[in-house]
Amino acid sequence: MTDDESGRPQSFRYDGEVRPGEKRQFRYEVGETYLGDPVEIPVTILNGTEPGPRVCMTAAIHGDELNGVKVLQEVAARYSPAEIHGTLVLLHVVNVPAYQAQQRYIPIYDQDLNRSFPGKAQSNTAERMAHRVYDRFVSQCDLGLDFHTSTRNRTTMYHVRADVDNPDVARLAEAFGANVILSGEGEASSLRAVASRNGTPTLTVEMGKAHRFQPGLVDKALEGVESVLATYDVYPEGSVAEPSWRKVMRPDEEKRWLRAETGGLVEMRWGPNPLVHEGETICTITDHFKHEEHVVDAPFTGLIVGVLENPVALPGHPLCHLVRISNETREEIERQITGGEFDGYRSYGQRWMADDEEAE
Repeated sequence: MTDDESGRPQSFRYDGEVRPGEKRQFRYEVGETYLGDPVEIPVTILNGTEPGPRVCMTAAIHGDELNGVKVLQEVAARYSPAEIHGTLVLLHVVNVPAYQAQQRYIPIYDQDLNRSFPGKAQSNTAERMAHRVYDRFVSQCDLGLDFHTSTRNRTTMYHVRADVDNPDVARLAEAFGANVILSGEGEASSLRAVASRNGTPTLTVEMGKAHRFQPGLVDKALEGVESVLATYDVYPEGSVAEPSWRKVMRPDEEKRWLRAETGGLVEMRWGPNPLVHEGETICTITDHFKHEEHVVDAPFTGLIVGVLENPVALPGHPLCHLVRISNETREEIERQITGGEFDGYRSYGQRWMADDEEAE
């Protein structure tokens, strides 16, 4: 994909051409409005003066997920063709109709663009858009980073989702440098699953809340981007992230949803970091008169990976998703806590999702 046999850098071609040493920013048509006006996504292509991998980065596949939009804006401004060995392909806002409406799905039909890849040229709106994006840009790249946040009324801890059973994807996830990796192939028609199956190792970056910029998370993601570019020699001058601990959560690991046994008002007591020890109180549920209180304690020492944000619950509602961790991981997390690594953790909204794991 990247070089010809002579090892020279190549032009990136979509419907147009971006030559080596060129940075081009433009809008690319992926559909039409009811009035017949074009629906165009903002794109930056930065083609380096030296040969190397092509790295695709995507944001706002769900239109209300904005942290990634800011990440790509900063990436586009931070690097120049003279510094890059390879090509950066930045799709700043993939789901323009949903972005304009500030909602998750494509308006009117509520189609999920991230369940529509690789798309079809002759199909519904979402699949047509997905086809244009995938065929013209993603499929031509060697690596992919897809930026997401949680959906409305939820928050998500900074983490990546990746199929670590795929060695190429595992290398990419390690290069990004996040502490937490949620392992799995992902939904079959999601961008990362389709791209990874087709030879473009891709991971999803989950980070924070919808409808806002969170500077702390944006900065962490920019560090992750630089680490990937440095690891793959796309930006040889960059720094490779070396987290002091990493937790890979596989589908078969011990996890437990703690659920409400009574209805009432929920008050979260965990924090300010996601580590809880066996017997610690995670939350309480009280009636409106505060006559009865149900205390929910941690059944084992673990890492909180899912938390209810709605402060009211019915019997059976999920309250907390807890994953058991090893003593070695616990000790390292405790050292990080002592060093201030998790200061402000809850105040920045860096918590995982509530009652499912369908954000990406």
